[in-house]
Amino acid sequence: MLKSLKPYLHTQRIMNSFNSNFTGMAFRRLINLFRNKYFLVSLAFVVWMIFFDKNDLFSQYQYHQEVNKLKQERDFYQKETEKVAKDLKELTSNPQQLEKFAREKYLMKKDNEDVFVIVEPKKEE
Repeated sequence: MLKSLKPYLHTQRIMNSFNSNFTGMAFRRLINLFRNKYFLVSLAFVVWMIFFDKNDLFSQYQYHQEVNKLKQERDFYQKETEKVAKDLKELTSNPQQLEKFAREKYLMKKDNEDVFVIVEPKKEE
């Protein structure tokens, strides 16, 4: 039984020594990295720029959100401007359209007319 376990135990010893050497080596490299003054200065610079600078990540995110909101407002107002320009062109070119607009929007009437406004109640859901 021991003869059949010898290759397995030998493989386990090799793996254990490799793992301990590898983790020890990685730990030593990490310690050496943090002893390097250029790395520390670079790390401090990156941390400063990400968290403490005037243009940090949070500010950049807020600026991006604000730009998107302003673009949506710009698109909305461009569409409204086009709609109003179209209405203005129709009203200045067609007197019947102007009369209809004045009656509907401003409740204007001729001297011999009476205007009745019917308001439909809103349906509650």
